[in-house]
Amino acid sequence: MAINLQKGQTIDLRKKDDGTGGEYDLSQVTIGLGWDIRKASGGGGFLGKLLGGGKKEEDYDLDAIAFLLDANGKVANLGRTVSVQGGQQMGLVDSDIVFFNNKKHPSGQVWSTGDNRTGAGDGDDEQIVVRLNTLPAQYDKIIFLVTIYQGQQKKQHFGMVQNAYIRAVDAKGKEIARYNMSGDATYENMCGLIFAEVYRRNGEWKFRALGEPKMEDSFVPILKQYTI
Repeated sequence: MAINLQKGQTIDLRKKDDGTGGEYDLSQVTIGLGWDIRKASGGGGFLGKLLGGGKKEEDYDLDAIAFLLDANGKVANLGRTVSVQGGQQMGLVDSDIVFFNNKKHPSGQVWSTGDNRTGAGDGDDEQIVVRLNTLPAQYDKIIFLVTIYQGQQKKQHFGMVQNAYIRAVDAKGKEIARYNMSGDATYENMCGLIFAEVYRRNGEWKFRALGEPKMEDSFVPILKQYTI
């Protein structure tokens, strides 16, 4: 059975699974992020709908991000900046940060499956896939974050999000661990969150739920804590 993690709890990803007695298949681990949006209140009922007074909840764009850290706990490679349409500059390309503008890590062992901008649908809304067994030895830890794009501008925060979770699934689709974050008052008015981390310890990989809230709706200020 999958472990329902509490904040700060650590598990060994190779821990024996009680259901089968075998180890998890870590040739590929998927970190899945899911969420739903709390329904807006007010203006409901038949009359409200008839008069057009019902509220429509604006879409929330939550983004899953991964920082790959070296043995010093730092992001060593900040990649490069490229020009895009309209003459704008896009940074962190081919860097040790996996996000919506850099979906695949240069090693080829970590990638994002895409950018869900609404949270609609069942199951994971965004995923970051990691091949732990073939990740180059220079990477000692991966931190997984989520931010609400333009959350401050739109007055959106994690207190408005329901059924939010992060989970780890092995290469065979077996859920290893899940961390649920909804219903925690510490996330009120917070637009960023350091969800969890995987890290090497004595030749094994461990997973730890962090649940550390941030006010920022961009990962860039958070990244500064992990740069040289």
